[in-house]
Amino acid sequence: MVIEVRLNASLRHYRPLGSDSGLVAVDVHDSITLGELLEEMEINVDEIKIMTVNGADTGCEKILFDGDRVELFPADFDAKV
Repeated sequence: MVIEVRLNASLRHYRPLGSDSGLVAVDVHDSITLGELLEEMEINVDEIKIMTVNGADTGCEKILFDGDRVELFPADFDAKV
């Protein structure tokens, strides 16, 4: 199953080599949680301020499904309104 992950701002250093954008398609096994996905991608959860799946705020326990869109914002993220 494929999960789309958008790495914003300073989290882009976790993107795969050769990737120019913060958008990554990750092929994972069935029944994976967001926390397990972060571990698989070697992303330090302490660096994350906001995690969303399909636009909804969530946490590491969220079970992911094929086609889900994950967006990650760093702890130093400052949203200007």
